[in-house]
Amino acid sequence: MTMLSHSFTMVATLIIIVLAQTLVGVSSLPEADKISTLPGQPQVKFQQYSGYVAVDDQNQRALFYYFVEAEEDPASKPLVLWLNGGPGCSSIGVGAFAEHGPFRPSDNNVLEKNYYSWNKEANVLYLESPAGVGFSYSRNKSFYALVTDEITARDNLVFLQRWFTKFPEYSNNDFFITGESYAGHYVPQLAQLIVQTKTKFNLKGIAIGNPLLEFNTDFNSRSEFFWSHGLISDSTYEDLTRVCNYSSIRRQIQNDNLRGVCATVSKLLSTEVSNYIDPYDVTLDVCLSSVNQQAYVLNQLQETQKIDVCVGDKTTTYLNRKEVQEALHANLVGVAKWSTCSVVLNYDYQNLEIPTIPILGSLVKSGIRVLVYSGDQDSVIPLIGSRSLVNGLAKEIGVNTTVTYRTWFEEKQVAGWTQVYEDILSYATIRGASHEAPFSQPQRSLVLFKAFLEGKPLPSATCLLDRLIGPTQLWGDWLVQSPPPSGSWRLIGSGCSHYWAWAKWPASTQPLKLLTIGEEVNFPFALCRSDIPCGLSGWLAMLVPVPRPF
Repeated sequence: MTMLSHSFTMVATLIIIVLAQTLVGVSSLPEADKISTLPGQPQVKFQQYSGYVAVDDQNQRALFYYFVEAEEDPASKPLVLWLNGGPGCSSIGVGAFAEHGPFRPSDNNVLEKNYYSWNKEANVLYLESPAGVGFSYSRNKSFYALVTDEITARDNLVFLQRWFTKFPEYSNNDFFITGESYAGHYVPQLAQLIVQTKTKFNLKGIAIGNPLLEFNTDFNSRSEFFWSHGLISDSTYEDLTRVCNYSSIRRQIQNDNLRGVCATVSKLLSTEVSNYIDPYDVTLDVCLSSVNQQAYVLNQLQETQKIDVCVGDKTTTYLNRKEVQEALHANLVGVAKWSTCSVVLNYDYQNLEIPTIPILGSLVKSGIRVLVYSGDQDSVIPLIGSRSLVNGLAKEIGVNTTVTYRTWFEEKQVAGWTQVYEDILSYATIRGASHEAPFSQPQRSLVLFKAFLEGKPLPSATCLLDRLIGPTQLWGDWLVQSPPPSGSWRLIGSGCSHYWAWAKWPASTQPLKLLTIGEEVNFPFALCRSDIPCGLSGWLAMLVPVPRPF
């Protein structure tokens, strides 16, 4: 059978499965899945739901979800599905409770409010997939023997069909699929199935962070990232580029046959990077276990640290409390405890080598918006590979750059860099962010998420706090004085380097002088000209910002 005919057969089979399972329906009602409150949570006004959706009745396979409605006006907000990667790691334990959910576990089994939760902008659905991850399960344990991308995409599609049966009020909302890491497979493959099966979801776009898109490109970019960040020596970098590259090392490790020159280079790499660097954020301290802490006492975590690097441990403790599982309507099936990544699932690691970058191209051609973003401190799937893959895809499918590579801002600071191709394909970095970008840069990630949902450009340079300091302090864009101010003044600004001073009298507006931040200006002489008499009633001066760079 050819690859093309196999694809058509798979799609046809999926259509039949989806239709059949939709007709079967689900006996439980959304009210049965409503969470009254989670142990230790602060009071909130939005609704939460969690529970199971069966995806295979015959083999008793069910996927677990956690759904948080938007903080305000959920009926009008988009619906966003979030998938973590691994393969085999939990979207609830990582995505919901460590990254962008409404709460984060803290000390003493208390949940703290996350003020940068993504449910400020959308209704967010977290799914533990495939079965065997987190609270999701298969009572037929033979399922765990070998799980593939194809099986995962199929089950995720069936899940969505049945979930919308439980929550029909969201069936017409704009729908987005998001995720990170190995969700660089899960997300585009699910979106492709939705398009191919013509399933009636209101799919508008996908967004994937630090995604695995193409095995060789993504893994080989790690070498340059390590070297450019000072984690490895020049000689080891040369070995990784000339003797044995990182994708070859990774391939041999997953096939359990690391040997020869690749084993030698791998040992050099491990020694130089060390075990005390978090590869998911090379600038972030690590959560030291009690075993290593006494041996590494001189490098202990600082009291002033803003990021809780041990939030994963706290999440594991929290989700294994019996009262928490009862509140979530969760069960442990075939496992002794909940874990962040599956201990029972045997995923087909050959699937890592399936390139998904062509799927992104087909989605763009289908009118689905695609955003790829990178936390720029991640060495696992570095920005170097992701950026080149997106740029190469744009050239291949013939979409032109509409926003050239530029900075984007969150408040007064550079939050990253971005490039946009015909407003349907875009790439962005998040400055200072890890592999799990919303974990280490929650505020910047929320700005990115909001812009993506709204289909708007990321914020560019803004000019804030414009004022003149002098004998008196004047605020605002327009300085209204009659007669005009006099004396020595100094221009103070933020976010821009220069300002035009304009004058308006009585009906014409003209640029008069370019002013520099910090420049001392004598008024009224700086803004007076023979054709604009400053001393008359109705004189106004306006400061117009000039964005950086000037």
